[in-house]
Amino acid sequence: MILGITGGTGCGKTTLLKEIEARGGLVLDCDAVYHELLTRDEVLLNAINDRFPGVVVDKKLERKRLGAIVFADPKALRDLNAITHGAIRAEILRRLAARPALAAIDAIALFEGGLSELCDTTVAVCAPKADRIERLMQRDGISREYAENRISAQKSESWFREMCEYTLYNDGTRAEFEEKCAAFLDEVLQ
Repeated sequence: MILGITGGTGCGKTTLLKEIEARGGLVLDCDAVYHELLTRDEVLLNAINDRFPGVVVDKKLERKRLGAIVFADPKALRDLNAITHGAIRAEILRRLAARPALAAIDAIALFEGGLSELCDTTVAVCAPKADRIERLMQRDGISREYAENRISAQKSESWFREMCEYTLYNDGTRAEFEEKCAAFLDEVLQ
């Protein structure tokens, strides 16, 4: 089974991924794949720098500089996605070639990037906006304004809910959400 996981940043998708990994599943985190590609795919890095001059310094992407551009401008974000989605999809397909019994694709752009087509089922992980802002500030060491801009640049919670077959809502403690994730997987993996 290939499970597609999506939802806004700071919602708790990583908690679900850890549960899948604990069950022996292959976890494909598209953010991690993207960052890995940036270290070895010069064509991708050059394409990003061609569109956003100055965001690559010494063959390294300045993520916060790029983020300040794309999270404030919807067209810039669409342009970035147009550059990155194909490279990420190709790498995901390469990693799925071994056909694992259980795999999860974690992608905020699961549908827009065409990755949902590879999935047997999809789940949206959602959380209250205030909780997401606090998580982002703590996790990424960013300001409230930057966290709010990142969240505002993403699809709405209702969009994720409508697109996915399932929704997991992370509105309690970490332990409570871990229990929700385990129960969800017990249900879909029967």
